[in-house]
Amino acid sequence: MHTRTVHIRFRLAAACLWTAVSLAAQPQSAEPDSVRLRDIPEVTVTGRNNPESRSTAPLQVVTTDDLGRLNALQVSDAVKHFSGVAVKDYGGVGGLKTVSVRSLGANHTTVNYDGVAVSDVQTGQIDIGRFSLDDVESVSLVNGQSDDIFRPARSFASASVLDIHSRRPVFEHGKRIGGKAFLRGGSFDLLNPSLTLNGKITSWLTSSVSGEYLYTRGNYPFKYRYGNSEGDSVAVLQRQNTDVRNLRLEAALYATPSEQEEASLKAYYYHSERGLPGNVTYYNPQQNTNQRTWDHTFFTQGHYRRQWSHQWSLQASGKYHRSSMRYLDAEYLGSTGVQDNTYSQQEYYGSVSALYRPWSSFSLSASADGFINTMQSDLAGFAEPTRYSLLSVLAAKYANNWLLATASVLNTLVHERVEHGDAPARHCRFSPYASLSFKPFGAHDLRLRMFYKEIFRLPTFNDLYYTNVGNTNLKPETTRQYNVGLTYTDRWGKYIPHVHLTADLYYNSVDNKIVALPSKKDIFLWSMVNYGKVAISGMDLTGEWRIRPTDRIGLLLGASYTYQRALNVTDPTDPYTYRHQIPYTPRVSGSARGGVETPWVNLSYSLVWSGHRYTFTQNYPANRLEGYQDHSLSLSRVFLLSFGKLSASIEALNLGGENYQVVRGFPMPGRSWRATVGLTF
Repeated sequence: MHTRTVHIRFRLAAACLWTAVSLAAQPQSAEPDSVRLRDIPEVTVTGRNNPESRSTAPLQVVTTDDLGRLNALQVSDAVKHFSGVAVKDYGGVGGLKTVSVRSLGANHTTVNYDGVAVSDVQTGQIDIGRFSLDDVESVSLVNGQSDDIFRPARSFASASVLDIHSRRPVFEHGKRIGGKAFLRGGSFDLLNPSLTLNGKITSWLTSSVSGEYLYTRGNYPFKYRYGNSEGDSVAVLQRQNTDVRNLRLEAALYATPSEQEEASLKAYYYHSERGLPGNVTYYNPQQNTNQRTWDHTFFTQGHYRRQWSHQWSLQASGKYHRSSMRYLDAEYLGSTGVQDNTYSQQEYYGSVSALYRPWSSFSLSASADGFINTMQSDLAGFAEPTRYSLLSVLAAKYANNWLLATASVLNTLVHERVEHGDAPARHCRFSPYASLSFKPFGAHDLRLRMFYKEIFRLPTFNDLYYTNVGNTNLKPETTRQYNVGLTYTDRWGKYIPHVHLTADLYYNSVDNKIVALPSKKDIFLWSMVNYGKVAISGMDLTGEWRIRPTDRIGLLLGASYTYQRALNVTDPTDPYTYRHQIPYTPRVSGSARGGVETPWVNLSYSLVWSGHRYTFTQNYPANRLEGYQDHSLSLSRVFLLSFGKLSASIEALNLGGENYQVVRGFPMPGRSWRATVGLTF
């Protein structure tokens, strides 16, 4: 990076910080980042008083109550309802599911689990299908950056952040033991039992232990058309090699020794064995494949937070993560006739943050994160890289009843070494961010918001070191995000107690996009290069209405809509790809949900839909993948017992029975059902 560019960015960030300091000189009432530890964190939602309306960057949240209305089994099912989000789904319960926000790609989204990032330095993509919703309190997604500046530096280091928050144990007066048990069953031999036990050890120390097992054969039928014309014959086939076995175990301790401090310690284990269904093609309609993967993930993480005074707060986190993956292809077409490889990763992570609040309306924070990532493989001559990363952030926030402003500067230092081959160059980058939310009318909660963020993503270990493909000379992808929007929250009389509407216009620019290109001499040899430049512009709309026609009946209506043009603007002289929509990005997409709550039964409806997409960079008819609609319906009821609550629900999924494809060649399940029985005690 040129010195002049660094100076310009420093001046921009310094100007934002100085503006916030100047505003802070005016004494105003405000909502502080944290008054006491018993206060609800900014990303948590209770009732309808949530931070979505005053957020300076687009923030979307679903809570425990919302999750029950979305026909959601995994976190990926809930995320599909967020505007501007594309979940790339390879089919079925066990298929890989990654999230891309505003067409930036899964590598640009950080996934946090209870405040600590989940990492995969090999691919940079987190499979959000592995996170169950049984013990989840809320799922939130922010484009850009959270207004909560008292966070680890890693939460500042991506274009968007998906936060998954577990439910902490809560005990009624006099109770010391509680928990819940669920049993799900459904189509394609789905079996999914789970159990959570909570214990109150002392007045300030609680514990939680949970486990979940999931099995499905996943052998759903699908329609296969032999050609693209209307009169072509159609066959009904069955998905093969789709069995899944998942086991998840978690244990946690939560401590609140005083009103000024809290701590937590969590251990997590996940094991998965699954088949990899093949790509359905004209020449392989039976998907003859014998590929399997085994995944093992373990991590333990701890968190401590203390408020030393009204002005000073401190928090620290630590984590050890280890994962391994075995990939087996028993029908490998190479000389060995079989491919059987193992990859393993480790991460050592530590974070410390300080918050200083000189006035009630103004706060400053400083965060520093350090982590070490390693990777090993049984491949001959594998590089065995080790990456050392240090992230540091300075941030400021000003808030009163009509104005909210934040600014930050992130510094990233990365160094790598390898056991074999050449290591890439060191990276030192500064990334500024600034945001603003303004309420022009005192009587109405209508707010104008805007933000700018510059961020980058480093090449993954696969990008750098994958055999015969990796390129250690790759530069990071650089992304510039611009957003301007409106939020409106109000109460429309007695019968409509809550209305929340948002509208956002955005523009993203990606430089040095990392892509895989085939060799000009040999189509079987590919290489990773900094080739692409992408310009993304779009609009997100969301709406939610709560209607209360009587005291005993409630209605919920919600919808989201996204329009985006994600264009390849790499080479103006290339008529075949220039200003064509990038692969797997629909021009229009959206979701809707509705619910009726009565004393007798609850009815919920959800819809996810997408327009057509293209599977390659050339927007030709042959590369067109048709759009789809997925409708689901559920009935549920809760029975109050003397010792707890018994819940029962039945869900009809994909009512239209459409075998649509999110990824070409990977048909989704058609019409299916799922039933759940749960006991909370």
